[in-house]
Amino acid sequence: MRRAEIKVHEHTAGWLWQDETGYHFLYDQAYLALKEAEPVSLTLPIQAAQFDSNVLFPFFDGLIPEGWLLDIAKRNWKLNARDRMGLLLACCRDCIGAIGVTEVKEEEQV
Repeated sequence: MRRAEIKVHEHTAGWLWQDETGYHFLYDQAYLALKEAEPVSLTLPIQAAQFDSNVLFPFFDGLIPEGWLLDIAKRNWKLNARDRMGLLLACCRDCIGAIGVTEVKEEEQV
């Protein structure tokens, strides 16, 4: 299982993970309690229930570079263009804007 911490304006907003059943996103309970909590995207409104999908959620997929920048990332980091979660974790650590994506290594997962 691969997992990412998703931040909005430096607050941990939730957790994105991929397992054998697909992709999942869950807002962090502490984030839900914040008065200033904002949704990660319009397609992932704030809610306590988990989101599930067979493919990477379009919002997160849209963060992955395209064209020549994707070619450079694939070539330099030996990434597979079909591995959308791998691309997200490798290429979106330093996104422009309010959203941050940080890989959670297996040893950090509890």
